[in-house]
Amino acid sequence: MASPGLLTAQSARIKQARRLATRAFRRKSGRFLVEGPQAVREALEHRELVVEVYAEPAVATRHRDLHDLAAASGVPWIEVDRAAVEALSETVTSQGVVAVCSLVTVPLGSTGKLIAAGVQVRDPGNVGTLIRTADAAGADAVVLSSESVDPHNPKAVRASVGSIFHVPITTDVDIVTAVQAWREQGLQVLAADGYGATDLDTCIDDGTLAKPTVWLFGNEAHGLPDGINAVVDHSVKVPIYGRAESLNLATAAAVCLYASAREQRR
Repeated sequence: MASPGLLTAQSARIKQARRLATRAFRRKSGRFLVEGPQAVREALEHRELVVEVYAEPAVATRHRDLHDLAAASGVPWIEVDRAAVEALSETVTSQGVVAVCSLVTVPLGSTGKLIAAGVQVRDPGNVGTLIRTADAAGADAVVLSSESVDPHNPKAVRASVGSIFHVPITTDVDIVTAVQAWREQGLQVLAADGYGATDLDTCIDDGTLAKPTVWLFGNEAHGLPDGINAVVDHSVKVPIYGRAESLNLATAAAVCLYASAREQRR
């Protein structure tokens, strides 16, 4: 039985927040859910984005810094029972704290030396990992095509482990139009393709990766769409030295982005 004063899963407020699990309601409300102590901590570093925090009573003791951050920023800290926090959670075992935040996406920009672009990426875990990898490699932006999954999807947010708050993210982009704009701005566009005409080692050796670069990463099953190689500067494959058939999207993105980051920092 819930303690007096705690919101339950049946409260109107929790039911409303629970609807943020759907993309349509996220777009309509301009909000999304952030789950877990680490992700909520990162969110609270951006006070202007956090609407409210729902937490079990024990969280204020177990993660005192979260409670203090919320209090210092004037973010409402609302205590809920276990059933309520589980209703807002996408994980099997909730970590007891969920924040409601404003969407983080921004319009397509023109600045930066390293940009990661996902094209028709359908798996939310891959989108979140792409954002996390781009953040770790020091990329200036992440761009997602109009056919890609929403980065505010709960699984994508969880996979980003807070990096969704660190790097500018643009969604619903027509990738061919964006490629043309990037090239006009002086960025080269490289397509990561297992059947690419050149390989990553060559791009490192000949200085290609030292240039301002946009990397395109395609769909998990089908790769980049037909015709994309005709509009990019180079189609690049990651060399396979062993017997593996290929690399998955997240791994290929990590290899390519770090190779560019290293060469740009020389």
